[in-house]
Amino acid sequence: MADRNPPAKPIRTPLGGEDGVDLSIIELFFFAYRDFTSDPDQILEAYGFGRAHHRVLHFVNRKPGLTVAELLDVLQITKQSLARVLKQLIDAGYIIQVPGPRDRRQRELYPTQKGRQLALDLARPQSRRIDAALKSIKDGERATVEDFLKAMVNAELRPQIDQLAVGQQDSNEGEG
Repeated sequence: MADRNPPAKPIRTPLGGEDGVDLSIIELFFFAYRDFTSDPDQILEAYGFGRAHHRVLHFVNRKPGLTVAELLDVLQITKQSLARVLKQLIDAGYIIQVPGPRDRRQRELYPTQKGRQLALDLARPQSRRIDAALKSIKDGERATVEDFLKAMVNAELRPQIDQLAVGQQDSNEGEG
């Protein structure tokens, strides 16, 4: 049976801003994300970990006691994906899983000192990159940057941002 579709022809013109697509901002996000993740990626590679491990470590360190169900909701990944990553982090001693105080079936996640240190090691180069970028903007524009980034999050998921900020501490008190 003969192929009814004619052979595809290459398009030789670059994609432009058709239909109001803001390609320049999209590209800036691609480049910013590439560079924002490059330093932690190098650190993670030495441990045999990837970006999923980084995200789990980050959120467990931001909200110790986060349940597996809450983490699944924040990361928007499957139980299967989380189970593999979480098992590796637990087996390697970066996270501890504790039964919930009210419901023993619920599992709360806590970083170990080793997990806290790795989370900080991963966050430091990203923080330096953010600080350098924020120094390039005028005073008071940080709020605009934060508002823009929050607006990029799906509206129904934005409350997660505030829930994580509740556990934010400016000092290292509460470690242990």
